[in-house]
Amino acid sequence: MDPETTRTVGLVVGALSLLVMLWFISQRAMKNRMKMMEDNAPKIAGEDTLEGGARNPQFFDEPDDDALDEMAKLLGEDDDSEMEA
Repeated sequence: MDPETTRTVGLVVGALSLLVMLWFISQRAMKNRMKMMEDNAPKIAGEDTLEGGARNPQFFDEPDDDALDEMAKLLGEDDDSEMEA
């Protein structure tokens, strides 16, 4: 095969490879940009989902004695405040 033909074929294959890579990179960049814009868009009330929550929500149904004592202290309804009055 002629060296000039081999060189031309190599240049054409390299140029096509470059164009395909540039196209792929630009498509990937646009896709990533759109995903980032969707993820960081302002949240509209009711459309966003809140993650997390109590592991044992039944635990909060009935307060225990310690919690009742703490609430009484906070509200000023404990035994000490009644004696002071």
